[in-house]
Amino acid sequence: MKKPKMLLILLLVLPWLSFPLLGRKTIIRFLPATIFISVISKILYTIGKKRKWWLFYTKVNPKISGDTAFVFGPFFLSALWILKFTYSRFPLYLITNIIVHIIFDVWGLKLLKRTRIASLVRINPFQHFLFLQFRALLLYSIQLLFEKIRKNKNPLLNKISQ
Repeated sequence: MKKPKMLLILLLVLPWLSFPLLGRKTIIRFLPATIFISVISKILYTIGKKRKWWLFYTKVNPKISGDTAFVFGPFFLSALWILKFTYSRFPLYLITNIIVHIIFDVWGLKLLKRTRIASLVRINPFQHFLFLQFRALLLYSIQLLFEKIRKNKNPLLNKISQ
C-alpha cells in the first residue's frame, strides 16, 4: 500500500476513535446538523472537483474518493467537537473555526500536496479558507434551526436530549 493511501485511510479512521468520547447527549444534539453539513460538503467538494478548484490524487479505494475521506473523517468529527465546546457562544465558535481553518490552509494543504493526496488548483488558500468559513457558518445556522425545531415542535426530541 502506498504511503499517501495509508495516510488518507488514517485520516478517515483515526478521528472516529474520539467519537465515543463526545458523550451521548452531544452526539444526539449535534449529529443531525453534522450529517446534514457533511452531505452538503460532499456535494460542494464534487462541484469543486468538476470545476477543478482542487484535485485529490489519492483514493481510499476505487469507490471512496479522497474528498469523501476528509468529509466523513476529520471534518465530520471536528464539526462535532467544535460544536460541543463552542455552541451557543458564537464569537468563540467563529474564532475557533478561523484558527482551525488557518492552520489547515497554511500547513495542512502543504502537507497534503507534499504527500500527493490533494492540492488546490484553481483557487488559492485564502479562497479555500473562505469556503471553509462559509461551511462553518452554514453548520452553525443549521444547528440553530435544529435547536429551534427541537424546542418548539417535537417534545420527543426534548425528552431524548435531557
